[in-house]
Amino acid sequence: MSENIKNVIEIRNVGRVFKTPGGEFTALSDINAQVPESTLTILKGHSGSGKTTLLNIIGALDDPTSGEVIIDGKSLNDLSERKKDDVRRTQMGFVFQSVSLIPSLTAYQNVEFSLRMAGIRKNRKKRAEECLKTVGLGNRMNHYPAEMSGGEQQRVAIARAMAHQPRIILADEPTAELDSMMAAEVTRVLKELTRKEGITVIMTTHDVGLMDAGDYIIELEGGRCINIKSGQDSEIQ
Repeated sequence: MSENIKNVIEIRNVGRVFKTPGGEFTALSDINAQVPESTLTILKGHSGSGKTTLLNIIGALDDPTSGEVIIDGKSLNDLSERKKDDVRRTQMGFVFQSVSLIPSLTAYQNVEFSLRMAGIRKNRKKRAEECLKTVGLGNRMNHYPAEMSGGEQQRVAIARAMAHQPRIILADEPTAELDSMMAAEVTRVLKELTRKEGITVIMTTHDVGLMDAGDYIIELEGGRCINIKSGQDSEIQ
């Protein structure tokens, strides 16, 4: 990577071993990678490759067995559980395969509620409306999840994740339950966030049709990093 590119996230020698009734299972082994600021980085790999495990470690939802993740120069290993919670709440947004919108709330109310949960008191109405317009749902703010398509629901989830202006959004298989057209649209929205909001987005997927959208692609296989490429398919040293 170019030396003038700032890396928001550094993954250093990360390993994750889970204890099982039959012994131990190595989910990740010696992962090293860097994630540049304001880019869409895709974690590519088949089911069981370690994508979600790595995303959970980056998001401070799980701890590595070995190695460390460094965000803005600070190792997550050095943070207390309370500090990790603060990092997740203030610096990160999460989008999951299961949208998990509150069904009794409109799109606007879902986003506004997330701002309340983040402890934001000022300009919630304005920010919620801005976020829904950014994801192309300015005319759907008063619709309930049941009145929206799967792709629209996922865009509400993205608006909710970006509402508190996080540094990083982590999206775990956000397009897995969508058709190819909707999947491409949701990925386009995530990429637009890197340009318009300066957010660094990391997205897991096994859909090879979405690879071209990534600024960087980290490919995992069997818990190991087997390749890191730019969106132009040049290897990154």
